Formats: sequence, C-alpha cells, structure tokens
Amino acid sequence: MRSAVRGTGVALLTAGIIVLAINMRAAITSLPPIFPELHGALHLSAASQSVLAAIPVLCFGLFSGIAAPLSRAFGEERVLGVALVLLAAGLVLRGAAPSALLLPGTVVAGSAIALMNVLLPSLVKRRRPERAGLLIGLYLMSLSAGAIVASLIAVPVYQAAGGSAAVRLSLGMWALPALIAAAVWLPQLRYRTEPGLVEPAVAEPAAAEPVAGEAGAARSGAGGSEAGGSQAGGGAGRRRSVLARTPLAWQVTAFMGLQSLTYYATLSWFPTIFRDRGLSAVHAGTLLAVMNLGNAVAALLIPVLAHRRPDQRLLALVAMICTGAGLAGAAFGPLGTATPFVFLLGLGQGASLGLAIFYTMARSPDPVTAASLSAFAQSIGYLLASLGPLLLGLLHTATGGWNVPVWVLLGIVVLQLVSGWLAGRARTVPALVLPAGGAGRASRVSR
Repeated sequence: MRSAVRGTGVALLTAGIIVLAINMRAAITSLPPIFPELHGALHLSAASQSVLAAIPVLCFGLFSGIAAPLSRAFGEERVLGVALVLLAAGLVLRGAAPSALLLPGTVVAGSAIALMNVLLPSLVKRRRPERAGLLIGLYLMSLSAGAIVASLIAVPVYQAAGGSAAVRLSLGMWALPALIAAAVWLPQLRYRTEPGLVEPAVAEPAAAEPVAGEAGAARSGAGGSEAGGSQAGGGAGRRRSVLARTPLAWQVTAFMGLQSLTYYATLSWFPTIFRDRGLSAVHAGTLLAVMNLGNAVAALLIPVLAHRRPDQRLLALVAMICTGAGLAGAAFGPLGTATPFVFLLGLGQGASLGLAIFYTMARSPDPVTAASLSAFAQSIGYLLASLGPLLLGLLHTATGGWNVPVWVLLGIVVLQLVSGWLAGRARTVPALVLPAGGAGRASRVSR
C-alpha cells in the first residue's frame, strides 16, 4: 500500500515538473518569429525590439536572488505554484493591452520564470536526489519541448488570426497552458520543502574549493557559528559572501551566464537573420524550432551522462565544439545547409544548459549549498546574459549587417569553453553548514 502511494506521489511530482517546465520558455520563444510583424503592428523600433528581447533574461537576473528567501519563508512548492499564476497573469496583461502593457506584462512573466529557474532544480535535489539526473533531463527536455511548439506555431497562429486579434492572441495565448500547469501542480502544495537556517562553511571537505583569503581561518574554526546567525537575512548575505570569494562559484556563474547569452541572442535574432537572408517567416520560425529540438535532445542526455562521472570537462568541450560549429555554419553557410547546422547549434546549446544547471548541483556538497549556488549563478549569470539580445541588436544597427554580431558571438563561445572547462573539474564549493547545536536542518519536506 505504501509503495503504491509513494509511486503515485512520484508520478504526480514528475508530471508537475514536466508541465511547469513546458511553460518556462514558450512565452519567450513565441515572440522572435513575429518580431517583424510586431514591429509593424505596434510600431516598435529596433531598439524597442532589442529591449523586449532582453527583458525576460534581465528579469531572470534581477529576480533570481529572491527565490531562496521566498522558499525559506513559504516552501519551494508553494512559491512555484504562485509563480505559475504570476506567469499567467503577466501573459494576460500583455495580450489584453499590447500597446500599453507589452513591456510590463513581460516583466511580470519574466520574474515568475526567474523563480522557477532557481527553485525547480533545487526542489529536484531535495525531493528525489536519487533520480536527480533523470528528472533534470526530463525538466530540460520539457522546457525545450515548450520552446519548440511555441516557435513552430507562432507565425501560423498570427497569420490565421489576422488583424488586431493576431497581436492579442499571439501575446496572450500562453496564459492558458500556464493555468493548466498550475492546476497540475496543486497536489504539490501540501508539501513544504525548505532549507534550514545555515551558516557559511568553515570546514573544507576533500576536493573543496578554498575561499580566497580564508583558508587558514576555515581550518582552525571548524564547527563554529556567528552570534545572531539565526537571522535569515544575515545568513543569506554571508552565504553570498562566501560564494563571492570562491573562484569555482564564479566559474560556474560565468558558464551559466555565457551559455544563456549565446542562447538568448540566437533565439532573439536568428529568425530575423534568416528572414533578412530571404527565407519566409514560417521557414525562419521552423528553423528556430529545429534549434530548440536540438536543445531537447541534448538536454535529456547530458544530465544523465554528467551524473555518472565526477568530472564533466570532456562534455563541456564537446558541447562548445557543437555550439561553435553550428553557429558558424548556420550564419555563414548556404541556406540549403541551415537546417543541420541549426540542429547542431541546438545540440550544443542544450548540452550547455544541461551542464550549467548540473554544475550548480554537482559543484555543491549539499542541497542548501546547491540552492545558494544556483541563486548566485543565475542572478549574476542572467544579468550577463541579458546583454546578448541587446548587444546583437545594437551591433546590427551600427554595422547594418549580421556578420559582426555573429563573430562576436563566436568569441563568446570561446570564453564559454574556458569557463565550462574550469567549472567541470571534480571540485565543490565550501559547504554552507548548519549552526552548532542543530538549530536547523539542511532541508525539510513536510506535508
């Protein structure tokens, strides 16, 4: 009987993760294929399109930092449930009044997705650590599936609707899947998974990355805790301080940010690039879907492969070779070869995303540290990534073509390889351990 109940619980959690992930990119990838149409219907300037493309990623950076405090206060399941409702609300807003609420609605939706970005991988490690690799793979595959469908149907839906209804429908229709996902997530609200109150680690486990300037103090002060450490705000600040002085944390953050920069830059502008080269709107949207298909394939495989080995440097190398070759071939090769090169680019990007999320878990010695490292890497990394859509748009405006923007992206791929290689080593950041006396627990799952 208990095994049947446990099996049902696992199935419900898995279903919730899948439907939540489907909604995390669809609202974003549905816009670039119709940027030229939005430009005409809403009179958006090139600068406004660049800002619109950058807003979701900027929100990921600005709002990722509040995910961990909210999860401590209310539990990860409940914060994720509220985030789905916020996502639906933001999409309804931008669809209801596009001229006035396009940007504010996108900000609301982007902030909701930011909470999901941080908390969903953390919840997987707390609730089902023995299946972390498989569940992260399913999460990333579902995320990519939502992106694929949104890219494929964006232009056909816009053309079928016609007139002013086309803009409203294209901007707001993804609110319905978000509400459905919220309903599927309802069974998880009876759980409350949260981190305990923690203090910065002073002990250094084997293969842990030392904190710059504090190695000696860490060895001599094992097990200690600061007065007043029970205050969550101070603990969060000290955790950020420890991570900020750990080179490995910055390497994970750089890889997270750079892989997101290349992905969102290509996501935002590749449809326009292909349309400028003579492809139809539908064909350009299809190529974007092919890129996200590559993301889905690699995202399913890479976390499972990475989970089987302590060192992921070889996987990072393969991912970056695929990314660079696919980017160069898609942008500079004949249009007849665009499909295989775009798919190769998607494979590299999906592998990079899978590794970036996996690094936040594998480079952490415990779930509490994983949540803090994830928030640290995403809050800073996504701020860096938000420069991608803006940078490509500005470079295109300045040069009048796409060659210079693409060469800049290829240079960023090289930097991504360096950071991914360093972050892939079998090391961990210092543990963020509990205060002496057991004032808290690393995590708590209650019903």
